[in-house]
Amino acid sequence: MPSFDIVSEIERMEIENAVNQARKELVNRFDFKGSKAAIEQPKPETIILTAEDNHRLKSLNEIMIGKLAKRNVDLRNVDQKKADISPLGHARQELVITQGIEGAKAKEIVAAIKGEKFKVQSALQERHIRVTGTKRDELQEVIGFVKGKDFGVSLSFKNFRE
Repeated sequence: MPSFDIVSEIERMEIENAVNQARKELVNRFDFKGSKAAIEQPKPETIILTAEDNHRLKSLNEIMIGKLAKRNVDLRNVDQKKADISPLGHARQELVITQGIEGAKAKEIVAAIKGEKFKVQSALQERHIRVTGTKRDELQEVIGFVKGKDFGVSLSFKNFRE
């Protein structure tokens, strides 16, 4: 039976490249000369921005988001946590890149597919959704339907098998 997987993945190398480009721009920017602003990546899915004040943190955030967008990282998968500002004025913000489809979002996608009454079966498997049908054309209709709707995360389709 033909099948395919619906996944939400961001390439880790693209994230790393965006972080490196943002660090290079940070070094060359005039408004950050002598600043202790930094971009750190302790985990592949986590980016931490630190600066002396809220204004510089916002500029740092704009740089990082711009670099991620240029590297074709879907910004719907970037969770921007609330900025932490200490009483001394130091500011810190965490950006978390979500990989995979969360449980509630996956159930929403499966329910939308079932609601359209396609002749396919969809099942949640770990962090992706497996869609199985009897005909290839039905699966292609499902792909077109899912691409047409916005579920709040970037979706791609893998493992299309006959």
